[in-house]
Amino acid sequence: MYASSHPEDWRELNRANWDDRVPVHVASDYYDLDSFRAGKDPLRDFEVAEVGDVSGRSLLHLQCHIGLDTLSWARRGAARVVGLDFSEPAVVAAGRIAGEIGLGPERASFVTSDVYDAVAAVPDESYDIVYTGVGALGWLPDVDRWAEVAASLVAPGGFLYLAEFHPLTDVLDDETGSRIVHDYFSRDAWVEDVDGTYTDVDARIANKRTVEWQHPISSVVSALCANGLRLEFLHEHDVSLFQRFGALESQGGGYYRFPADRPRIPLMYSLKASKV
Repeated sequence: MYASSHPEDWRELNRANWDDRVPVHVASDYYDLDSFRAGKDPLRDFEVAEVGDVSGRSLLHLQCHIGLDTLSWARRGAARVVGLDFSEPAVVAAGRIAGEIGLGPERASFVTSDVYDAVAAVPDESYDIVYTGVGALGWLPDVDRWAEVAASLVAPGGFLYLAEFHPLTDVLDDETGSRIVHDYFSRDAWVEDVDGTYTDVDARIANKRTVEWQHPISSVVSALCANGLRLEFLHEHDVSLFQRFGALESQGGGYYRFPADRPRIPLMYSLKASKV
């Protein structure tokens, strides 16, 4: 349900929920840690193509969860990766996984911090690449403040890369994804008691209440540009990474699409914004 003012304890509510998700996600087939340890790369093909060669570069991953994407960039040659997340159990898990695949703290490190406090929390003043992965922005009430923090951490000549679920998906009905049932321009918080998680809808989560926000693409792009970054591209994608709507069909490779006889709509987007 929409709330005209977000709960003052939104951060604590969300952190408790994500803390509870960590053991479920670590054990899930969705993240498939055994395959990851054996070398499987969970990065999406469009992300790899759009970010490009990371060899010898430093990379900061904001809202990294258990760090698989972070560590995948290190495997792809990044000289140093740092992951940041507000969930301490997630950060502990990420550090443990790094050690299990042979990446020491000089190559991969993780810090516990709210993303708005990232400047004071991370070990370096700036990074060649600031990366933020799918499903992150909706947990933040203020995208302008996020953009200010993220842009300040991009080194001169570096860039920010964002891959995210398309905000259009937040206004459609859950079953078919064909009817508009919510307000695209709403800035109110969405407060919900959530059963399970995207890796297991039947998982038992003790702290169910979550608080989320939707951010139109125009707000995200404008916020980044207002904080000194230059938009290089904005791409829209007709795939999702989970069955966001009942009508989506698995296409293999971790992607879901609408059936071939359905008109396509954007389900995800990605952008790159550089600092001169």
